[in-house]
Amino acid sequence: MIQLDLLDASTLITAHNTYYAIDQVPEFWDWLQYQGEAGRVKLPQEIMEEVKAGRKENDLLIDWISQPEVEAALLLEEAADIDLMQHVISNGYAPDLNDVELEAIGRDPFLIAYALAKPDERCVVTVENKRPGAQRHKRKIPDVCITMGVQWCGPFTFTRRLGWHTGWKSNV
Repeated sequence: MIQLDLLDASTLITAHNTYYAIDQVPEFWDWLQYQGEAGRVKLPQEIMEEVKAGRKENDLLIDWISQPEVEAALLLEEAADIDLMQHVISNGYAPDLNDVELEAIGRDPFLIAYALAKPDERCVVTVENKRPGAQRHKRKIPDVCITMGVQWCGPFTFTRRLGWHTGWKSNV
């Protein structure tokens, strides 16, 4: 049973840039913070940093996630297991990635390694789509999750499973 959803940076960025803009659907972002406070949704430090690294002037997403109460609610308070991360890189991507390839995969191995630490309880949430034929550093999160035995889903499966709707506060 999934007890914790780990969000990929793309999940937040895409939600804000497309269907749940912070200034148009603030209820969604309140709901995410609530889910974080309840311990159902988290971002590993490495993913939090990835989101913040995309800062642009007047960036509502970065402003939102940088609020101390939001960051505290969403931040996964765990250290990365370097052995698990190396396992993900070697077996999910390739054992001999060069520096350019490692840079291309970014922080995705961290996210997958955090889920792999408790594979029956954790699910990676990403907007990436499977691309089974991709090799090495071009592999997508869903394909690596499948290879590693990690649960994954898209953002709409995630929001349905946790019961997101605009009137969610009336049920709390």
